[in-house]
Amino acid sequence: MRRIAITAIVAVFALVLSACGDTGPLAKIKVSKDDAPTVTFSKDFSVEKTVSRVITEGDGEKLKKGDTISFVYLAMNGRTAKEFDNTFKTDQKTSITLTEETTLAGFYKGLVGQKVGSRVLVALAPADGAKLVSSAESLGLKETDTMVFLFDILAKVPTEASGEPKKAPANLPSVTYNDEAQPTGFKATKTSDKKLAKTQSAVVIKGKGAKVKAGQTVSAHYIGQKYPDGEIFDESWTTGPRQFQVRAGALLPCWVDELVGQTIGSRVIVACTADDAYGKDAKAQGLPEGALIFIVDILDAS
Repeated sequence: MRRIAITAIVAVFALVLSACGDTGPLAKIKVSKDDAPTVTFSKDFSVEKTVSRVITEGDGEKLKKGDTISFVYLAMNGRTAKEFDNTFKTDQKTSITLTEETTLAGFYKGLVGQKVGSRVLVALAPADGAKLVSSAESLGLKETDTMVFLFDILAKVPTEASGEPKKAPANLPSVTYNDEAQPTGFKATKTSDKKLAKTQSAVVIKGKGAKVKAGQTVSAHYIGQKYPDGEIFDESWTTGPRQFQVRAGALLPCWVDELVGQTIGSRVIVACTADDAYGKDAKAQGLPEGALIFIVDILDAS
């Protein structure tokens, strides 16, 4: 499961810096060479602009806008010089998508252009970090604080499902695709159920990865549409994969029920009754009402 701090920070959102440029104010920060490193600096550390420093350069691909990456990290408050989260100790990887819309501006500025396999130190200016985090106070942060992150960039996450094709059941609408074989939505057929009697799912590509567990954070592409082939009300293909925690209260009940146990790399149809979607008060809350249907590419889970 992703740790609370990074979940809170990434959930709010969602200058490319040179990997080997001037380290500036980061030059005095000490980083140990351990597998579970420590970061040491004096209190009241701050920067006005987000800066990065490569501790160890990897030999993988350079990261670009729109890439989804997995990593472990250490997070510190520049004002107090105290750590507020650390996944190096547990080797619990996290994933984010590098766009301005889906992650903190400081992560985007500090990580785009770095190489997979690198260990990178990033100091997030308040305007690119703490000021944008709605849960800052619960993390011991003020809006004026600089946040200091140490990242080990582990890998780029695949951009779409991959595995063994499977035939979808005839009672569900068929998935439509564009010229690049990416899903574009659903189309009702003569055999698809006009009304959805129960929540159900079907695998159309069976991935070879590990099974998704309750409580994990999943990186996924998806399209959400009113059942059977109505309005598309949400999708990620134009902005980049989204990250969400698979647990009750954080997701639609049908997503929690139907995604747990699916394998990473899979493409899954999830058809949700109104009760298992946004419920009877959906319209009053400005949410899609009635039965809904989704096509979900499970790209990663941690």
